[in-house]
Amino acid sequence: ENFANKVSSYLLEIRELLVSKNLKYGNSALEPIGVFSQLSAKEGLLVRIDDKLKRIKNGSLEKDDEDVINDSIGYLVLLKIINNES
Repeated sequence: ENFANKVSSYLLEIRELLVSKNLKYGNSALEPIGVFSQLSAKEGLLVRIDDKLKRIKNGSLEKDDEDVINDSIGYLVLLKIINNES
């Protein structure tokens, strides 16, 4: 499998993850309801990204409990969306 096909495959996986979570949770990452937190959508995403990076730093990549890499990429895509809408 060549490089371009690998990239396309992983990007499709991230797309499916984001669409699936959006269907499951609504558009809560980009439009938070603000019941307990008054953070903007962008600030909330930055907090989530920090959390994922901390998990990577603390060794979560070696655990099978969560796909920290895909979640991190997904949150970065959402951040890109917010940055382009501002």
